[in-house]
Amino acid sequence: MSNKDYYKILGVGKSASSQDIKKAYRKLAMKYHPDRNQENKAAEEKFKEISEAYAVLSDPEKKKQYDMFGAEGFQQRYSQEDIFRSFDFGDILKEFGFGNAGSFKRGGGSGIFSHIFSGAGRGPSYRTKADPYSSAFTGFGGRTGGLKGQDVIYELPVHLDDIVKTHEKTISYNLGGMQQIKVKIPAGIGDGKKLRLAGKGQPGPGGGSPGDLYIRVKVLNHPIFRREGNDLYMDREIKFSEAAIGTKIEVPTIDGKRLSLKIPAGSQGGSKLRLKGYGMPSMGGRGRGDAYVRIHIAVPKKLNSKQRAIVQELKGLDL
Repeated sequence: MSNKDYYKILGVGKSASSQDIKKAYRKLAMKYHPDRNQENKAAEEKFKEISEAYAVLSDPEKKKQYDMFGAEGFQQRYSQEDIFRSFDFGDILKEFGFGNAGSFKRGGGSGIFSHIFSGAGRGPSYRTKADPYSSAFTGFGGRTGGLKGQDVIYELPVHLDDIVKTHEKTISYNLGGMQQIKVKIPAGIGDGKKLRLAGKGQPGPGGGSPGDLYIRVKVLNHPIFRREGNDLYMDREIKFSEAAIGTKIEVPTIDGKRLSLKIPAGSQGGSKLRLKGYGMPSMGGRGRGDAYVRIHIAVPKKLNSKQRAIVQELKGLDL
């Protein structure tokens, strides 16, 4: 099964409401319905395609899974059998004004839809005791073995310091009993990114293949650094006198080093100084981002008499 963009197939955006999705499918179904395109194989294939897209996007749970895992991850998990489960063409198309919809529910039916989705000229096929997972979708890319098991999602919190280098973590998760597995966390991985461990999810019903384990990385906030892409930002406060005449300060790096940073004379509050190559590594090992030090100028809340006199003198000098 190719990686299909169901939103593009129906011509709607990802923020489309259920009514927008339904309206888009109705318009396309009216155009490509087999009754209006007899002996037109291209229209028949298009009708299959839009019906598959609608079956996914009109189902809240399937839509959620599709949005979460993308086309590739979704289609590794769902066969056509899974996609069209409980999807009643008869009721849907009858609602759109087609009288020849047939009664096409999973596992039975007749008429034009049975013909299309079971393979032209072969008639509908039915579930049997010997093969409980066969259905009218076997001619439409469905599989006849057991269903794939459920995927498992595990949220793994990591510290920013942890992902400066690739490292391994051992995680435990419940799968009808506690399981332990080592997971390689690549350097530079971003917050919310998922790592897929094929076949480590729930076992498949009826002897089907097991689902997958998805490790969703949660990068915890750092007390000093704020991450933007592969760049890191930190704030440092200096005195007015230091900003005016220049100074040197010591700053940390995410690697645990301490660097001496020159603050130029005349530095303004909010200005940023770059530490090239001291940011986060790019995932995949292609270089590193930069670190930036944002300067804040401290203004004292209280002055003693000597300080006040000096400031007054500076004011008189237009400083």
